[in-house]
Amino acid sequence: MKKALGWIVLILVIFYIGTNPGPASDIAQGIGDGIAEVFRNVGVFVRELAT
Repeated sequence: MKKALGWIVLILVIFYIGTNPGPASDIAQGIGDGIAEVFRNVGVFVRELAT
């Protein structure tokens, strides 16, 4: 059942991206910016530990 639900969610996400590429790209860019900020902050943390 979990596998089937996972496939259904994946298909719906692909359908959403295909029918609304603008908002989907905004979401992806926001996620990417968030991940970049996390890595940037980890770098600052490590740099501060080293000094």
